Amino acid sequence: MVFEKTLNDLVSGIRSHKRDTALFISQSIAEIKNELQSPDFFTKSNALQKLTFLQMMGYTMSWAAFAAVEVMSSPRFALKRVGYLAACQGLDQPENSPVVLLTTNLLQKELRGANVVNTTTGKGGENIYHAGLAINCLSNIA
Repeated sequence: MVFEKTLNDLVSGIRSHKRDTALFISQSIAEIKNELQSPDFFTKSNALQKLTFLQMMGYTMSWAAFAAVEVMSSPRFALKRVGYLAACQGLDQPENSPVVLLTTNLLQKELRGANVVNTTTGKGGENIYHAGLAINCLSNIA
């Protein structure tokens, strides 16, 4: 796989391309679209971080809503957090988005899993953080 740029690389690239920032950003968006095709959650998470930054600069990321939902379903908390942030910012018009039903079902799953206790170890409550992410995302989208 080709070396992927991190968010830090994107920010420093934007700063160094003062004359042709739009060209650099359009090239970066093309690279991000390729990264979102990857089956690897880490690559998708990295791409969503960059897209979230570009969205804060005024570029749209509504076309990447399905990738955000995919990363939201990751079992790793750090990746899941990036997916929820991207969903909060990327679903700017939830009534027109095709992934609202998927997002709703995922949020319900996260909220139901908050009270699950492992019967073999007696430990539980790890999923409470996932439920917190779900509640935060829900409050930002609705």
